[in-house]
Amino acid sequence: MNKKRAVILSTAIVFSFFAVYLRLTDLMILSHKRLSEKAKLQHIKVEDIHVRRGIIVDRRGRELALNLELESLYCDPENLKLDNEGAKKLASAMSKEPKIVLAKVPAEGRFAWIARKLEDDTAEKIKELHIKGLGFLTEAKRFYPKGELASHILGFVGVENQPLEGVELRYDTYLKTTGGKVFFRRDASGRTLSSGVDIEAKGNNVVLTIDEGLQYLVEKELDKAMVRWRAAAASVIMMDPFTGEILALANRPSYNPNSPGSVSISDRRNRAITDCYEPGSTFKIIIGVASIEEKVAKHDTLFDVSKGSIDAGGKTIRDVHKYGILTFKEVIQKSSNVGSITIGMKLGKERIYKYAKLLGIGEKTGIDLPGEVSGWIRPPEKWSGTSIGAIPIGQEVAATPLQMLRVYSAIANGGFLVRPHVVSEIISPDGQVLSSLRDKEVKQIISSKTAETFKDILKSVVEEGGTGRSASVEGDEVAGKTGTAQIINPKTKRYSKEKYVSSFVGFVPADNPRLAMIVVIYEPKGQIYGGVVAAPVFRDIANQALSYLNIPRGKDAYETPLLVAK
Repeated sequence: MNKKRAVILSTAIVFSFFAVYLRLTDLMILSHKRLSEKAKLQHIKVEDIHVRRGIIVDRRGRELALNLELESLYCDPENLKLDNEGAKKLASAMSKEPKIVLAKVPAEGRFAWIARKLEDDTAEKIKELHIKGLGFLTEAKRFYPKGELASHILGFVGVENQPLEGVELRYDTYLKTTGGKVFFRRDASGRTLSSGVDIEAKGNNVVLTIDEGLQYLVEKELDKAMVRWRAAAASVIMMDPFTGEILALANRPSYNPNSPGSVSISDRRNRAITDCYEPGSTFKIIIGVASIEEKVAKHDTLFDVSKGSIDAGGKTIRDVHKYGILTFKEVIQKSSNVGSITIGMKLGKERIYKYAKLLGIGEKTGIDLPGEVSGWIRPPEKWSGTSIGAIPIGQEVAATPLQMLRVYSAIANGGFLVRPHVVSEIISPDGQVLSSLRDKEVKQIISSKTAETFKDILKSVVEEGGTGRSASVEGDEVAGKTGTAQIINPKTKRYSKEKYVSSFVGFVPADNPRLAMIVVIYEPKGQIYGGVVAAPVFRDIANQALSYLNIPRGKDAYETPLLVAK
């Protein structure tokens, strides 16, 4: 009997040791990797590094986009104690209906957002309710201290600080940099053993080319023009014609980037680069430049436009006023359609197309903002019989305001096609310049002699007898061109007799250009001509801008360099 018990006991002990051996084999060999990883997770805490977006400043360092610390409200559904009375009080503190607040609370789980990035007074009201199961987390909210100012340049971000428009979107990689993770050791109770590690990173700062003061002047005068002409929309762009730096850019309608959802998507559209229009008579500069470069005409070449009309492919096109014999210079000065079409016919469609493309028509400018469109001009083989009469006067062509401004800047700067841009530098959080975005090389597309000749012609447009007399600036000569174009009715597919686009584009001082600017007013009421509607807006902005920048007037302007502070 004792022998039998001994065998049983021995067998049990052997099997026990064998079971332990198998378990140790599993733990130490077969499951070693999986268990080691699990042990690490128990002893190491991993947290994401939160990235605070960099700020955006104007060329003088004035803040246009920054971050605010706001509290967000969350709940722990399992521990939430919220009766009907408490729900009413909570909803009242948040200025919402109780059912809207309760809809945010899930039936189960341990975490749910109730409201993100609350105003300070709202957060305090909620805290005073002492509702169990509610808590707060601090989050960064993007804030635009100047409201609507430069909104179409800045863009905006969503509730998760995701970029949605403008510089915020185009330069998101720089503004937020990269996050990553940080590792902490912790004890058996989960308490962190490591300390002194910063789990928040800062993005790089972006320096814009725009000047807040100039931007304010542009927007103020644009608002006046919208009221004065009861216009449907408008755009103004001011640029340094030599560097392509955008000094101001504004559109109407506009929006406040602090509350972008309060307006339609249409109001948030950056019309200066996303909307095409038929440029009308401002396009005549293309024909003029081509005729000089190709030696088809000189500034004193004579053209007989006394008939007051011209036939182009079976379509009769007239001048607004009848003229007699005009010099080439006067054709541009008085914006003669008959004279411009006559020149266009001498050039031929291939050369017209060549110079339009050379000056950037139908091509994106490359501006560092999202949404730019290219516009269009049909290649010669696709022109209709009437195209030779329409295109020289700016019809059957689609361009953006920025494209037209770049064309005139090429006259102002001696023949170079610049790349417009709104950002000048990227600055690291510690103040180091990471990137300078100025173009070191620009392409000369027309001769300096042609540019100087046409500069003189454009000056005459703003002198007595020209269509742009209302753009003249006291103490300085202005060079520019008016434009008046009919809008195509989308229903009839024909030009409207009621809706027009009025524009003026030019630069000042004419012989020593400091500012190039375009004004485009869509569907003005009461008047339609660019010389009446848009030219005075150019004048009023230019007058104030020259004073703001302390640019000397008259002959002193040629002896003093432009001082636009960084």
